[in-house]
Amino acid sequence: MIDQVQTTRLPNGLTILTEHMPGLRSVSLGIWVRRGSRHEAEPLNGICHFIEHALFKGTQRRSAHDIASESDRLGGQLDAYTTHEMTGFAMKVVDTELDRAFDLLADLLLHPRFDDDDLLKEQKVIIEEMKMIEDTPDELLNELFHAAYFPDHSLGRPSEGTEETVSSFDQSKTRDFHNSNFAPRNLVVAAAGNVTHNQLVDLVAKAFAEVNAKANGHESSPAPKIAAPILIERKGELEQAHLIIAAPWPSAKSEDRYAASMLGTIIGGGTSSRLWQSIREERGLAYSIGAGGNTYTDVGMFTIYAGTSPTQIDQVLDLSLKELRRSVHEAVSETELQLAKAQAISSVLLSLESSSARVGALARQEIVHGRRISPDEIINWIEGVKIEDVQRVAQTCFTSESLALGALGNLNGFAVDRSRLEI
Repeated sequence: MIDQVQTTRLPNGLTILTEHMPGLRSVSLGIWVRRGSRHEAEPLNGICHFIEHALFKGTQRRSAHDIASESDRLGGQLDAYTTHEMTGFAMKVVDTELDRAFDLLADLLLHPRFDDDDLLKEQKVIIEEMKMIEDTPDELLNELFHAAYFPDHSLGRPSEGTEETVSSFDQSKTRDFHNSNFAPRNLVVAAAGNVTHNQLVDLVAKAFAEVNAKANGHESSPAPKIAAPILIERKGELEQAHLIIAAPWPSAKSEDRYAASMLGTIIGGGTSSRLWQSIREERGLAYSIGAGGNTYTDVGMFTIYAGTSPTQIDQVLDLSLKELRRSVHEAVSETELQLAKAQAISSVLLSLESSSARVGALARQEIVHGRRISPDEIINWIEGVKIEDVQRVAQTCFTSESLALGALGNLNGFAVDRSRLEI
C-alpha cells in the first residue's frame, strides 16, 4: 500500500496530519485534544466532557444557532466525544467546503464564549445525561465497576463527572482549564480524503498564528493500581441480572496487544466466539453476551459482559469462567486463530475505504504512539501472532488473583467468593 500520510509539527507544538485519498470528493477533518478524563484532578472530574458540550453554546463570532445552522449547511455531521485519554471534534464535508469546515472547528476550539447562563444550562443537560446512565443497567454497572477496579484513580471516575463536580463548573473554572489544557502542544489537527497537506498546513498556520506555546496543563496521571473487586449491587426492580468479569490486559502500547486482540475475539468477539456459541446459541441463556479489551496508554482491562435472568446468572458465570480456564490450560486451535486474524485484517482493510475511520486512526495513533502505524505494519503484526502468544497472554492475565467480578440487578441470592474465581 502507498502511504499518503504527511506530518508537520508547528513551533508552538501543534501537530498537523493528512492522508490523501485519491478519487474521493470528501474530506474528514478534525481537531483532537490530548486530554481526557484521566487528566482531570478529582474536583474537576468531568470538565473535559463539560467543555466538549460548552464549546457548542457559542463563540465570539457565532451563536449556538449559528454553529448548528452552519454545520447543517456544510452537509456534514459535526461529531464530538470525550474519552479517558482524549477529546475529539470532527466532521465530514465535500472537498470544496474544507476551508469553511476548518474555520468552524477552529473557532469552536479557540474562541468559546463560556457565557455563565449557557454554562448553567449545560450543567443541567449533563446531569440529565447522568440520570440516563443510572437508568441504563449495563452502563451503570460499567461505571460502578470501573470505580472499584481502578480505585482512587481518574480512570475509575466517570468521564461525564458527578452532579457535584459538574455543578461547580462556572466560567472561571471552565475557562482556566480550557486555556491551560486546550493549548497548541495538546492539539492534533488531522484530515483524510481529497486534501493536500499544504492546504491544511496553511489553514492551521493562519488560524493559530497568534496562539503561543503554553505549558501542558495537568500532567497525565500515573498508571493505576488495579484492584480485583467482587462488587455485588442489588437492584430489585430490574428484570435482568447484569454481570461483568474482568482481568488485567495489555496496554495500547504493549507488543502483546495484537495477541490479546486475537484472544479476545476468540473468547467473545463475535457470533462465532466461544462465549456466544456456548451461552447464547447452545443454551439460550442470554441475548447480550460478549468480551473484549479496553486499552489505555499504560494499562488494559479485559471484560466479559452478560445480561441474563436472575435464575441463570450462576450458570452464565460458570460457563464464562470455564472458557477462561480453557484458554489458560489449552492452546487455541489453528482454525480459531486464523478466523480471528481474518476478522482483524478485514476490519483494517475495510476501514481504508472510510475517510472518517482513517482520520480517526491518524489522530489516535499520534496521541497514543506519537507516530503513524501503517495498515501494512498492523497487518504484519496480526499475521505474526502465534498460538503460543495467545496462550501466554491468557496465562498472564487470567489468574485467580487478578480476576474481578461485578453484578447488578435482582440477583436472586447470588453470592461469590474468591475461591470460585480460581482458574
